[in-house]
Amino acid sequence: MVNNRSPQARQILPTKGLDALVFFSLPNIRYLCGFTGSDGALVVHAGGECFLTDSRYTTQARQQVTAGEIRQYRLKEDGVVAYLQEHGLQRIGFEAETLGYATVERLREQGSGGSTWIPLTRELADLRIRKSAGEISELRRAARLNADAFEEILPLIRPGVSEKAIALALEFALKRRGGEDKAFDFIVASGVRGAMPHGVATEKVLAAGELVTIDFGTRVSGYHSDETVTLAVGEVDPRLREIYDTVLAAHDRALAAVRPGVSLKEIDATARDYIAGCGYGDYFGHGLGHGVGLEVHEAPTVSPRSETIAAEGMVFTIEPGVYLPDLGGVRIEDTIEVTGDGCRLITCLPKEFRTLSL
Repeated sequence: MVNNRSPQARQILPTKGLDALVFFSLPNIRYLCGFTGSDGALVVHAGGECFLTDSRYTTQARQQVTAGEIRQYRLKEDGVVAYLQEHGLQRIGFEAETLGYATVERLREQGSGGSTWIPLTRELADLRIRKSAGEISELRRAARLNADAFEEILPLIRPGVSEKAIALALEFALKRRGGEDKAFDFIVASGVRGAMPHGVATEKVLAAGELVTIDFGTRVSGYHSDETVTLAVGEVDPRLREIYDTVLAAHDRALAAVRPGVSLKEIDATARDYIAGCGYGDYFGHGLGHGVGLEVHEAPTVSPRSETIAAEGMVFTIEPGVYLPDLGGVRIEDTIEVTGDGCRLITCLPKEFRTLSL
């Protein structure tokens, strides 16, 4: 699936007056040249591109990497600086969001003061913001694993079972089906813990009359799934059902608002304004969604602060929630792709209100 995508990055050079771009972020490196190991750097400049790594990964790099040149280093920073100096590359763009200040200072100092390191943010995030058909296919594979694994462990979700037991069973079910690793620490939040948006699974046991929110995902060929369901364990308080219906309606309205040319801020507002109109605006504090791809949280951000306009090929989550302290909470999340005239679900678990029989 990975061709040499370095030409996409090379287009940034003249727009920023740069001699080269240096990538240390492994998701960016994987996207641009195919390397799946845990250590390396990629230099892209007008004359070509070079992937650099240490002796542990030289053979792997020769099998995977699409860059025009592969080099081996003993120390990463020394290897990168030596390559830049050899090619007379002095104005260097770097990943401001992920490369630490101390590392940049060392690179600058090792360049004998002749190099200038320029921080880049949006320009680099935009490289991966629109997914190819091949990428979306992998995202769909990961989402299918989500659905199959969840249906397998569904009978486990009952009173007396701990949140941790559910999370562990779900992780094993995903790995048995080919998931490479969990996308993040699964959230299993039941009862009053449902009011915690990031309520990672604990030893608390489920009880009848509670809602339980389960937020989970896996990784397939480097690409992630991310999905949240909220279920009723037996009959629940009418106010919890009201909250659920509010969140589901906000979710559905946001899905209907997605199409190319619409600002992500507007999509966020569609859900947020509906929840506020139902009296729960103070209980929806996070953004509506985020991009999903080689990272489970990546560009774009769907929030009141987003400056991004939806475009065909973007992939992001729609995940409104309402969280009431001392009562519980609801979040409903799907991952979607933006199509030519709207959006299409990537995740596939049903999101209508579901009561589990005791």
